[in-house]
Amino acid sequence: MLGCDLGGRSTAEGCLAVVAQYAKDHPDAAWLRGGGWSMDSFPGGTPTRAMLDAVVPDRPVLLTNRDGHGAWANTRALDLAGVDRHTPDPADGRIEREPDGAPAGTLHEGAVELVARHMPVATPDEAYAGLLAAQEYLFSLGVTGWQDAMIGAFPGNPDNFDVYLRAAREGSLLARVVGALWWDRERGLEQLPELAERRRTGQVGRFNATSVKIMQDGVAENFTAGMLEPYLDGCGCPTANSGLSFVEPALLTEAVCALDRSGFQVHFHALGDRAVREALDALAAARTANGVNDNRHHMAHLQVVHPDDIGRFAGLEVAANIQALWAAHEPQMDELTIPFLGPERAALQYPFGDLRRAGARLVAGSDWSVSSPNPLWGIHVAVNRTVPPQESPGAAYAPFYPEQALSLAEALTAYTAGSAWVNHLDDVTGTIEEGKCADLVVLDRDPFAGPSQEIANARVRRTYIDGRLVFAATD
Repeated sequence: MLGCDLGGRSTAEGCLAVVAQYAKDHPDAAWLRGGGWSMDSFPGGTPTRAMLDAVVPDRPVLLTNRDGHGAWANTRALDLAGVDRHTPDPADGRIEREPDGAPAGTLHEGAVELVARHMPVATPDEAYAGLLAAQEYLFSLGVTGWQDAMIGAFPGNPDNFDVYLRAAREGSLLARVVGALWWDRERGLEQLPELAERRRTGQVGRFNATSVKIMQDGVAENFTAGMLEPYLDGCGCPTANSGLSFVEPALLTEAVCALDRSGFQVHFHALGDRAVREALDALAAARTANGVNDNRHHMAHLQVVHPDDIGRFAGLEVAANIQALWAAHEPQMDELTIPFLGPERAALQYPFGDLRRAGARLVAGSDWSVSSPNPLWGIHVAVNRTVPPQESPGAAYAPFYPEQALSLAEALTAYTAGSAWVNHLDDVTGTIEEGKCADLVVLDRDPFAGPSQEIANARVRRTYIDGRLVFAATD
């Protein structure tokens, strides 16, 4: 938000105009940092270095895309990093290439680090300002607490652990925040003592670093989400690629058993059906090894879930952490995902209804800044399975597998009581009850009183935490 922010731009031209203006406004910046671009704004989802070179030829530029699984670099940045036609793809990523093998400008997954490690990261004060700006924005959307799924250093960004501790100690962190400590996929069980020490020192005020985030796979749009069957090519034929498993399944099982035994909550990123199954298998092993506990493990995203695995969520008492805003037809889904999954597998996407009917506990989040953090928009999609009108003005899409829709009560519960439960905050917030904290949001309408197609039109008028007014609309 405080850098070169491409969020909300829907065309390549719009993105480039923002970059050009940012470069003009920051003539002394050694690197241009930022991101938020959407893959569907560019042909094939892959912007080129030549595009960036046309507006910023003299300084390095690295801009992450909105899902955080890729980045866009100009020639200057690639040259400074020594990335050329002879640079091999890392094991956990891919370099998009021109016909002669030279880097084309888009870097996927672990390939981002090839350039990002040469870029200066935000200073502690910049990161602190970013946290406070983010908190203010979330309050305006009625969010009173969250789980930060990435506590640690990652490409182009500093470790945000100390930033949260500073805000908690100074009293500027008003929201209730659970920190998910980043599992380093380049390492193994030797990091367990470090995570335990971070948990010990990372419980200050309203911040509690009690979860561990394991990213098991990538995303479907760049063919790195872990699938049981290969992706299709542009002609609909199977390829040799079925995505990535960032943590080898045997190590994943060992790590999850150890984390569960140590009392950590495990927060999985799992989009593809193979990644979902690998995570469920690891949790099943942990249950067998350690017995029942109250760690409240959860699996986020769940884009493709094999039908055989739907019932396992309830059986293993693992929460389905849904990002409902994604369960809709829009260009990234229709142009960059469905054709490469095929119709049968595409129909397995975001099976919220099946999970609920099978008894799974539904909790909900946004994955911001990947997508809008507005819970009302997410609830709108969960109920209607169509994008909110504000997300795609003028577009008319058919509902996205409407049999997987939730009722308004079910969706609202996932975004309130469900989120409180998964963060071990259900004894203090998430529902309006005597004795609980007055974390309250006032809307400009009753969403139950109007048609479901108007849920996303609701706006937050006031937000309270512990009865303290933290946001008031001015219009």
